[in-house]
Amino acid sequence: MEPRSETDMPWDGLKQNLLAGARLALFLPVRALDFRISIGQYVALVFAGLAFWLAAGMLRAGFPGTVDFGALTTGLAEIPLLLGTCLLAARVFREAQLAVAFAVLLVATDPVFEVAGVAVQAATHLEGIELDADAVYWAFVAWGFAVLPRTLYVLTGWRGRPSVLAFGLFAGLLAVLVAVFPRTELWIAARDDRAEAARPRLTQEDVFHRQGILLDEQLAALSPERPGVVDLYFVGVAGDSQQDTFYSELVSVKELLEERFDAAGRSIALINNTATLKNYPIATASNLRATLAHLGKVINTDEDIVLLHIATHGGNDYKLVLDLPPLELAQLTPSALARMLADSGIKWKVVVISACFSGGFIEPLKDDNTLIITAADAFHSSFGCDYESDYTWFSQALYDEALRDTFSFVEAFEAARETVDDREREEGYPPSNPQMFAGAAMRKKLAALEKRLAARAIEPPQKSRASSVRASESTIVLAKGR
Repeated sequence: MEPRSETDMPWDGLKQNLLAGARLALFLPVRALDFRISIGQYVALVFAGLAFWLAAGMLRAGFPGTVDFGALTTGLAEIPLLLGTCLLAARVFREAQLAVAFAVLLVATDPVFEVAGVAVQAATHLEGIELDADAVYWAFVAWGFAVLPRTLYVLTGWRGRPSVLAFGLFAGLLAVLVAVFPRTELWIAARDDRAEAARPRLTQEDVFHRQGILLDEQLAALSPERPGVVDLYFVGVAGDSQQDTFYSELVSVKELLEERFDAAGRSIALINNTATLKNYPIATASNLRATLAHLGKVINTDEDIVLLHIATHGGNDYKLVLDLPPLELAQLTPSALARMLADSGIKWKVVVISACFSGGFIEPLKDDNTLIITAADAFHSSFGCDYESDYTWFSQALYDEALRDTFSFVEAFEAARETVDDREREEGYPPSNPQMFAGAAMRKKLAALEKRLAARAIEPPQKSRASSVRASESTIVLAKGR
């Protein structure tokens, strides 16, 4: 048999270390002698780990794409932290040679985590499998912590106090990496520049002039009020253009009220989103004022009810965000909204505000003819407005769940509050404390609406039908059942 060349030996050692690292990470039988310990092998494993990280990212994100050099810089910054911890752990055992051994064993397990990440993502694409991203992330973190004591035991066995101290060092390192240097993708999918370029912008002349007539067209298209019928009119406001959640939520709420609450032809949507600039009037204080003023003139103010739903970010200064760059929009304050409603002449009002600190709107808006529902009290945030959500938590509980089982907004609020409280406790969030004020006269008015809607309901309520929309998609709204 011919002797192996010098170039074969490092490659053989790398293969041996990768196989042993996989057995270590998967809790299969492995010995310290199964590893090839050297500075050269540590460097080879670092490059192998980067290659696995890049390849796994490509499989998860697809093509075309590009390397995120910011993520690479963060990943390389972990190297001196790991080596420093390995040196300290070696000093604890009073064996200097253990420093390189610790480094080799720990880095040898990295590719297994990358392969597992790809497998988990592939599993989520299988029909009928739905995984919680946060749960998966923390499962990987727990797995990493579990591998640490096994790594120590394989190399040193149990040595009492030195083993405990060394485990503390490595566990502390992992905690710092999770908290300060969380691993992100090295490969990120390229943006579709053609789709981005095709997206409407207010700076385009046709879009700019189209916005000038959109509101008038929608107001003119409203169905007339029906004498002797308690009609429900809907005004929806999606205020922040930076997140599709508010747009998605508003479209879903509008659909529900049109189908289940007999508001078809009696709904107006004001939306700040680049995907809707040619289809919906933008959400500004001026457009909202004009919409409410128009409704005050065309409805029977003694008979009909207007439901105003606002979904956006809110601050502890009680201002609701209205945002659509490059415009500089006035923010919506409690006093401004109260003035709009008072000036409109609308008597019967349901006001739902899905925003942080929205409870600060109750006092300025409340009267005997108004029902006010807020996603939070005046001192807390509400939740669920992350970039991938179709609904905020409270609005999902109120509209997509409770109001599919009842026509009572009061009953729906109580059910939604309980649902949100349970979810916040389960996921470790502080309570948002959703609030409600119901004027005595408004309770009686809503009872009349509930009676009419219940009488016309032929089919049983449809369960959980949320509309999922994204600015990167077309303006066609797709309904998805969950």
